[in-house]
Amino acid sequence: MDILFLHQNTPGQFRYLVQALAADGRHRIVFIGKRRDVAIKGVRILAYDSPKPPAAESHPYTRTLENAVRHGQQVARLCLQLKGEGFRPRLVIGHSGWGETLFIRDVFPQAKLLTYAEFFYRGEGADIGFDPADTVDLDTVARARIRTAPLILALESTDLALCPTEWQKSVHPPAFHPIIRVIFDGIDIDKAKPNAAARFTLPDGRVLAAGDEVLTYVARNLEPYRGFPYAMRALPAVLDARPNAVAVIVGGDEISYGSPPKDGGTWRETMVAEAGLERFGGRIVFTGKLPYNDYLALLQVSRAHLYLTYPFVLSWSCLEAMASGCLLVASDSAPVREVIEDGVNGVLVPFADVPAIAEKVIAALASPRDFMPLRKAARETVVSRYALADCRAKQLALLQEMLG
Repeated sequence: MDILFLHQNTPGQFRYLVQALAADGRHRIVFIGKRRDVAIKGVRILAYDSPKPPAAESHPYTRTLENAVRHGQQVARLCLQLKGEGFRPRLVIGHSGWGETLFIRDVFPQAKLLTYAEFFYRGEGADIGFDPADTVDLDTVARARIRTAPLILALESTDLALCPTEWQKSVHPPAFHPIIRVIFDGIDIDKAKPNAAARFTLPDGRVLAAGDEVLTYVARNLEPYRGFPYAMRALPAVLDARPNAVAVIVGGDEISYGSPPKDGGTWRETMVAEAGLERFGGRIVFTGKLPYNDYLALLQVSRAHLYLTYPFVLSWSCLEAMASGCLLVASDSAPVREVIEDGVNGVLVPFADVPAIAEKVIAALASPRDFMPLRKAARETVVSRYALADCRAKQLALLQEMLG
């Protein structure tokens, strides 16, 4: 049958699912996104150009909506092209985040549509206002309300929706809960796993090994949504107390969520200056973004892994760290509590409590043997609930259910 995938960052969360369907060999699969540098065996990749951004004079509240409409139009044009070629998808699987699914029902009315519903922005009760450093006014709340408009339109027109965690489902309006199924994307537990022989080479040539006193922190980009300011504020106390410890910080300087520092520059530059981190020299290493295998090797040598997040999308890195047998010192926030139980498979701390964060990290670095049961339980959690093979099987079963 004909199957269409939609995700601007091809393949995004659909990497393993599209590979499984392509390996079946019986389907004609097209993947529409923005990337032209990706190839998937058995899949035709179509790319569209980024649409023109909303005009500067447009209303600030509506820019996200207008941007979604423009993305939806770009995708609809490619879908009309496919339709002219005789492509008739029985199944369309798309991410709702950028508006790409908005007009699918109008182009392919007979197709079954599965929409990836990752996060529903709210003016209160989730990410907005969670950080004590935030200032929330009506303008902030109003922006969040309008930001959800494309997702509401996507959910209204879909057959079923897919959400990775129960908490992320819970922030969607209750009216949509009956059509939202919770299945995580899946963690490759054969790659993300403990390895006592692991080695990680720092940019200056130093080699870290399992057993070394290594603190790790990982985010796509170093920014407040992932607790970066609080992590950096805790570092001086940690490194003063543990003179042999090395902190390795992974992530870029862009903005994935939220806003840049008010005074300009990057959050890395801002926090290095604020927390006085220059005095630690090579004991704090910022690697930027890492190749995947290097990133996994770093997790395998980590003695303590710090994961802080707003009530927001749960990071793959959290579960990959757990699968790698890391001891997680993580924020006591709603998405984290779904996967980590304090004292059982990790350690929870208040998100913005810098002394508490430092205290827990110091204890983890000082007494690694005491936390071995938590490390083992962390991996067991991922193996039993989030393993790729199991999640992929559930996703494929959902597709069969949709097709009848």
